[in-house]
Amino acid sequence: MTEYLIAFNDEWVPDLTEEDFRRAAVDTRALRAEMEAAGVLIFTGGLDDQAPVFSVDATSGTPLFTDGPYVESKEHLGGFAVVNVPDEETARLWAAKIAVACGWPQEVRRFRYASNT
Repeated sequence: MTEYLIAFNDEWVPDLTEEDFRRAAVDTRALRAEMEAAGVLIFTGGLDDQAPVFSVDATSGTPLFTDGPYVESKEHLGGFAVVNVPDEETARLWAAKIAVACGWPQEVRRFRYASNT
């Protein structure tokens, strides 16, 4: 089995009505249950754009924390799912289901090494 990250950037989310978001919430809850039942879901979640964001850099040997990047920056990660599936075709299938349930594009990336889950 291979692990894939299926993610989206907040800038990809179209302007949606409250009803659109409610529908997406219902659809994504149902899809999460389907993924759990199929045994492919490792984790999924949306990121809190109101929470503090910080970075850490230890290249100097000592961890240095800085604020940011900020939500206003381009390519802000909005949410993601990690799935464990047999191949790329299956990762594409689940990514398509997530894109349909959410109503916005998703990006798929294979992990370099499996986490042995």
